[in-house]
Formats: sequence, C-alpha cells, structure tokens
Amino acid sequence: MNKVMTYQGHFRAIAVLGLPLVGGHLAQFAIGLTDTIMLGWYGVEALAAVTLASSFYFVLFLFGGGFGLAVMPMAATAAAEDDETSIRRSTRMGLWLSLLYAAVVMPLLWWSYPILIATDQDPQVAETASEYLRVAGWGLFPALVVMVLKSYLAALERTQVVLWITVAAAVVNGLTNYALIFGYWGAPELGVMGAAIASVVTQTVSLIAVIIYAVKVLPEHSLFQRFWRPDWEMLLSVLKLGIPIGLTLLAEVSLFAMSAFMMGWIGQVPLAAHGIALNLASATFMVHLGLSNAATIRAGNALGRKDRAHLEKGAVAVTGMSLVVSILTIILFLTCAEPLISVFVEPQDPKRPEILAIGTGLLAMAALFQLVDGAQVIALGLLRGLQDAKVPMVMAGLSYWVVGIPASYYFGFIRGMEGVGVWLGLVLGLACAAVLLMARFWLRSVRIIAEPAA
Repeated sequence: MNKVMTYQGHFRAIAVLGLPLVGGHLAQFAIGLTDTIMLGWYGVEALAAVTLASSFYFVLFLFGGGFGLAVMPMAATAAAEDDETSIRRSTRMGLWLSLLYAAVVMPLLWWSYPILIATDQDPQVAETASEYLRVAGWGLFPALVVMVLKSYLAALERTQVVLWITVAAAVVNGLTNYALIFGYWGAPELGVMGAAIASVVTQTVSLIAVIIYAVKVLPEHSLFQRFWRPDWEMLLSVLKLGIPIGLTLLAEVSLFAMSAFMMGWIGQVPLAAHGIALNLASATFMVHLGLSNAATIRAGNALGRKDRAHLEKGAVAVTGMSLVVSILTIILFLTCAEPLISVFVEPQDPKRPEILAIGTGLLAMAALFQLVDGAQVIALGLLRGLQDAKVPMVMAGLSYWVVGIPASYYFGFIRGMEGVGVWLGLVLGLACAAVLLMARFWLRSVRIIAEPAA
C-alpha cells in the first residue's frame, strides 16, 4: 500500500525537487538576459535585431525540445517502476530524435532573411537578425541534446547537478559575451556576432559537462554504448509523446514570436521595449516552469505507482505554490516597473524616455497575465506527467492561435492600442489555456489512475 503523504510533505518534496529546477531555469534565463542587457548597452538596433532573431530561434528550439520533455515523464514513470532498461531506451531515443530534428531545421536558421522579410520587418533589423542566426543556429544541436539529458537527470531527481551545470554555463556566457560584443581582453569587437558566438560556446560547454556527469555518475544506464543501434519501438513512443508536447510549446512560443513581429510593425523602439518587458516577465515565468517540471516528475512517479491520492494532493500543493509566486510578481511589476526597465538601457541613450514609457505599460499587462500564465504551465506539467499530450495540444493551439493572436492584432491595430493592445491579446490567450488545461486535468486526466478498492 502506498504511504499517504500530507500537504506539508508535498510542499517540502516539491520544494526539494523544484527549487534546483527553478534555479536552473533562472540560470538558463540569465544567459538570454545577459545578451539582452549587453546588446541594449551596445545599441537599440542591435537589441531589436536579436529580439527578433531569438523569437525565431526559440520557435524552432522549443518544438524540438518536445522530445527532451517527453523523456522526463517517461523516465520518471520507469524509475517508479524500477525499470532501468526503459530509462535508458527512452533517453537514448530522445537523443536520436533531437539530433535528427536539428539537422532538418538548420536550413531555416541559415536562410532566415527571406522569412523575416516576409513578416514585414525592417530590412536592416532583419539582415542583422539573419546574420546572428547563421552563427547562433549551430548551437541548436548541443542545446537540444542538453535538454534531453537534463530531463533524464531531473526525472531521476538529480536536479542539483542540472542547476550547477546551468549556472556554470551562464557564467561562461556572460564572460564570452562581454569579451566578444565589446572587444575586451584582447578580443575583437563583434557586436551582435559576438553574442551569437558566445551562445554556441555556452551550449557546447553545457553539453560537455552534462555528458561527463551522465557517463561517470550513472554508468549503469550506458547511454552512449552502442548509441548507433536503433530502438524503433521506443523511438515511436517518444515520437508520439514528443510531437504533441513540441506542438504545444510551438503554439505558445509562436504566440510570443508573433507578438514580437507585431511590435516590429509598430517600430524599432516598441520592439526593443517589448524585448525588455518580455525578459522581465520570462524571469518570473522560470519559477513557474521549474514548479511545472517538478509537477511532471511527481505526476509521472504517481502514475508509475498508481497512486491517485498522491497525484491529487501534489497537484493542489504545486498549484498553490505557483499562485503565491504570481501574487508576489504582480506586486513587483506594478510598483517597480521603471527601475526594472532602466537596467536594460544606457542612461545616455536618447531613446531611453520612450523605451521607459512603453515598457512600463507593457509590464502592467505582464502583471495581468502572471496568474493565468502560471496556471496554464502548471496544468501542462501535470498533464505531461500523466503522458496526456494530444488533447492539451489542441486546447493550447486553440487558446494561443484562435484567441491570443487574433486578439493581439485586434486590440493592437484595429482598436489602436498598439503595444498594450498586443499584450492584452497575450493575456486573453493564456487565460483561455489556463481554464481549459486545468479543467482537462481535474475532470478527466486525473481519473486515469483508478481509485483504490474500498
């Protein structure tokens, strides 16, 4: 019989598992934040170009990341069942699919200029963004492999190492950025291209570190022995779960990518302000994302043990923790908007007052979507833990594309609200996703684990 855990026990277990994951996501976010801050110092045009390029890159990256995220619940469920062979098989096929995907989409990153121009972007900004992607795009290979291996380690509750590897990568990225963007310590001044090179270096360092750990500390899984041998049955299983997860991620990130394109239609300064506000909102989202990952692992464990009571209590606990984070973030964004935005812009920049004015309005909208953004990502984490991905994919697609993007265009351009209107559409899309996904979990998915006999 499974031991009944109290809510206090759930809070403690989620914190022990989730806090290193939160820290790891924040360290990963710090890598992008470093790019934004340093490029903001370098110039508004450089910041606008990399904001555009990063939006395009992450659309492709996060779809491919679906295979890595599929490994997490599969390995967590296998671990609960003491099935070491399935842990190895799912991780190895996740690596296969990630590498194949990166090879397929690399041409889109290499020839991104026509795509960016087709979205009606400023030609100079699009040209700089495409140059950045030609270099930074090579980091997609190590980045996706690292995502699979981090999911594997997290599923085994080795979250501390995930944190420290990501922290080390953030330090490498900061130092390399500083040297190559501005030309310090004898390095050439490369501006945007320096940020692109730093990105590839950072992903490669992360890859080396996580492979060494997996090989040295977990030799029983033999992840890379006879790596070339296909496992078609498991590859199909990871593919079936990974594609809907990837499409769900794609739907969400493309909502934000489209918002970046719309801000680009408004102008270069609004696009730069959007990049700053989105970075700040993303920082708080990393906390929800870490809790969501913890929810996935613990839901996967509950599925492996067939423990419905554990699943339900854990879901209430992690949702409550996310709610507390949302409330604190709302207070922060509404009371400290201007000081937060000021960090990203040079004091002498002539466009600083305009960026501050636009960014403050956008952060007010970001405060509005904290509750719903946290709720929808927690729901997704719980559903992934139960390997329920197809219907959530449809729900997310409808929310982001049928509600969110049209609403952004309507309020931003038809109603003339510009940047604030674009962000209001984000709020509505995320709110729709939160309601549908939470309903899916509590009304249907949780019931796949049968109640114990009386």
